[in-house]
Amino acid sequence: MKRANPMKVEYELAIGAVFAALVCVATLALTLGIPATGGYFNIGEIVIYVAALLFGPIVGALAGGVGAALADVLVAAQFAPGTLIVKSCEGAIVGYLNRSFRPASRPHWGRFIALLGVGIGLFLAITGFLFYGQAQIFGSIAQSDRERAIFWSVAGTIIALLIIFTGFRIQPESGRAVFSIMVGGLEMVVGYFLYETLVLGQTTAIVEIPANVGQMMIGLIVAIPVARIVLRSLPQLKT
Repeated sequence: MKRANPMKVEYELAIGAVFAALVCVATLALTLGIPATGGYFNIGEIVIYVAALLFGPIVGALAGGVGAALADVLVAAQFAPGTLIVKSCEGAIVGYLNRSFRPASRPHWGRFIALLGVGIGLFLAITGFLFYGQAQIFGSIAQSDRERAIFWSVAGTIIALLIIFTGFRIQPESGRAVFSIMVGGLEMVVGYFLYETLVLGQTTAIVEIPANVGQMMIGLIVAIPVARIVLRSLPQLKT
């Protein structure tokens, strides 16, 4: 039986600890409260996906589970146990699938992502304004209808532009990373819904699904180009 390389394990643990800290910081940098569940929208998925795509399932699991759970302890402690499990699995799934599957050819992938970007941008702007009462960024809270309309319109436009830009820049081989993130993100969405419903006993857990889907999509759109840039600069990471 093949034994694990102690040097490799120590290396992955060290990198995982660094990325866990980065996930915690990214999660706390932008929090959008969801009053119906006590949860919050954040951008920590970006760092989780970057860690998993670059360094594989172990680093992805450590970064996602430990980093996001630490952030929850500070913001919404009731979610910390579930986050530790759900986001550890998310990071591990993304890292494992990205290393296991061959690059997929996706014809017209750029156009598809562009259309998806417009749809997600509109969806984020409309649902954010209708369902989420307050938006908090570094302590600044938008409460009035006008402030919230401006905030969510700008947020939706930015996300749409990011997705469109990525759609026309993405390479066919990135289909593997897209597939990996979609599967890992789906686990995150379903995992939180089950945790909130079965463990926390919430009857409004469904309200959080759009926010979690948004986290997944933002993470996907931003993490893939970042990972590609890093791999171009440090090609030794591929091995």
